[in-house]
Amino acid sequence: MNIDLVVIYTNQLEECRAFYAGIGLHLEPEQHGRGPAHYAAVLTGGAVLELYPAGKRPATGCVRLGLTALAHDRHDLPPGRHTLTDPDGRTVILTIPEENPLRCVGLVSVGWCQ
Repeated sequence: MNIDLVVIYTNQLEECRAFYAGIGLHLEPEQHGRGPAHYAAVLTGGAVLELYPAGKRPATGCVRLGLTALAHDRHDLPPGRHTLTDPDGRTVILTIPEENPLRCVGLVSVGWCQ
């Protein structure tokens, strides 16, 4: 089984977009029909991570995301494992390998907080 889609609902859409773009996700603006404008990134393996405005839904709460950067030039972090916090307080574990031969970011794990 694979994860195909992860949707994060937020009350801070632009702040979250800037955070995730800053760690290397290539977020594209999208809108489906009359639905809300949002952002989406296709990850290694084809999974999609989307950022949606919360609107009438509650914002996504306590989620821990694990991402591995395969290569990009949009972060200033050294190789290693970095524990970050997005603007809504979600934990993001960003792993930057010693060598980065590719140009994408992949989803490693998603878990609910206990």
